Amino acid sequence: MSGVWPVLRREFGAYFATPLAAVFLVIFLVLSGAFSFYLGNFYETGQADLQAFFSFHPWLYLLLAPAVAMRLWAEERKAGTLELLLTLPLTVWQAVLGKFLAAWAFLGLALALTFPMWVTVAWLGEPDHGLIVASYLGSWLMAGAFLAVGGALSAATRSQVVAFILTVVVCLLFLLAGFPMALDMVRGWAPQPLVDAFAGLSFLTHFQAITRGVLDLRDVVFFVLCIAAWLWATVLVIDMKKAD
Repeated sequence: MSGVWPVLRREFGAYFATPLAAVFLVIFLVLSGAFSFYLGNFYETGQADLQAFFSFHPWLYLLLAPAVAMRLWAEERKAGTLELLLTLPLTVWQAVLGKFLAAWAFLGLALALTFPMWVTVAWLGEPDHGLIVASYLGSWLMAGAFLAVGGALSAATRSQVVAFILTVVVCLLFLLAGFPMALDMVRGWAPQPLVDAFAGLSFLTHFQAITRGVLDLRDVVFFVLCIAAWLWATVLVIDMKKAD
């Protein structure tokens, strides 16, 4: 971990070197609040919980997480600093992990700043605080999965715009994998075990299971394995692109 920490610190600090970090945090907080209160009918439901708040997180991350991830490696490749980074006394794995953890910590900060929502429901009633903690954990794990996908696709291109679009498309597929319409399309030609495996790839399905209070270890392991697999893919892509 000795090589990971300097990269993590450098990358996390870089987010706040420009006003973009503040803009992102404000957008995240405004959208999460607006979706909860206006689209989620936070007050109209008459329930002291954060179900309406968390239900929009997958769709928020679908746009905001790729915006964070697109610069992770595409910027390094475009500026020609990737080779310089890799000449430092650290492995590719350490560089990849350091950049990912910095981005994940940044999204974790954005998520932590929504604590007034928690305070609000605690003031209005008696929510299940254990469920809220589990939902925050599930949201953060899902954000990490989005970032890991975006990091791998960012490493594959020099263009941040291309990385953003590719990440949105791929993450949308992971979200829609659990929808009946998508399953019906697969069910038309694939055997049931393959259909079940396809449904099991859905970020939305695993996240919704956690937000319902069913903190199944399988859902946590799914996100952890997903993050690990995409980080491994990032390492492979960078190794192949070193000579570009």
